[in-house]
Amino acid sequence: MQQQDQTDQERQADASFFGQPRGLSTLFFTEMWERFSYYGMRAILLYYIYFSVSKGGLGFPQSTAASIMAIYGSLVYLTSVIGGFVSDRIWGSRKTVFYGGVLIMLGHIALSLPMGAVALFISIILITIGTGMLKPNVSEMVGGLYTESDLRRDSGFTIFVFGINLGSFVAPILVGQIGMNVNFHLGFSLAAIGMFFGLVQYYLGGKKHLPSASLYPSDPLEPEDAKRLGIRVGIGAVVFALILLLLGFMGALNVDNFITLLSIIAIITPIVYFIMMISSKKVSSTERSRVIAYIPLFLAAAIFGQLKNKDL
Repeated sequence: MQQQDQTDQERQADASFFGQPRGLSTLFFTEMWERFSYYGMRAILLYYIYFSVSKGGLGFPQSTAASIMAIYGSLVYLTSVIGGFVSDRIWGSRKTVFYGGVLIMLGHIALSLPMGAVALFISIILITIGTGMLKPNVSEMVGGLYTESDLRRDSGFTIFVFGINLGSFVAPILVGQIGMNVNFHLGFSLAAIGMFFGLVQYYLGGKKHLPSASLYPSDPLEPEDAKRLGIRVGIGAVVFALILLLLGFMGALNVDNFITLLSIIAIITPIVYFIMMISSKKVSSTERSRVIAYIPLFLAAAIFGQLKNKDL
């Protein structure tokens, strides 16, 4: 108890970054570079998908390109379920954020290579999983820099959000100009370089300024739970593979049907996830009421995102 009180006092005394904990600067620049890479990539990805091959694109129909972008955006948010689970029960938030950033960087590198549609789908897998691992956990780590009674928490999150907006604002200008006017792959390379900068400063700054508690999972996975999880994941993978084989046997395995399959998964996943959270014995009545209150906001955000992608 005395050690905990000492740790809380040290966190409140740390005011070396504009009056905020020094660790906030590490997380600020990590998220700034991550948003730079993500929105830089998105600024040119749609054009890359449907521009003709002679213009450096993939030559997909515009309707297919819009569908890919829509499911891309949905998967980014859905994989946050995976990121939260991995952080809470396996790696801890600091490792999960770092490995997520590595996957994002590799996804941008895949797009920077002239490998056609193969690189596109590899990048979708890497970036969606990586973003799901990084984004929710880096925000959680910001809250972990403060004690519950620390009045600086709200202003700290305001500064953190400014970093998000800064990266999101600059990225389309720089990456968009290079990607559209010089070369798509060069633009994707710039996004990869941005994520690399974010990873370097996160790794170095994390050692010095982030709390050691972020290295450990808050609810470690027990061997019995791990076995049960492995069985469920295995069954899900087998079912998904069988569906793909069936589509291939029927001659219906194409980009449009694959996107439809992912769309169905994107609809089912949050339904199952919300049911699990509401019915979990680990969730208090207060937390359960907050989850229920959040569901309409989640639906509104999902509808807005789909309409936005459709307009693109």
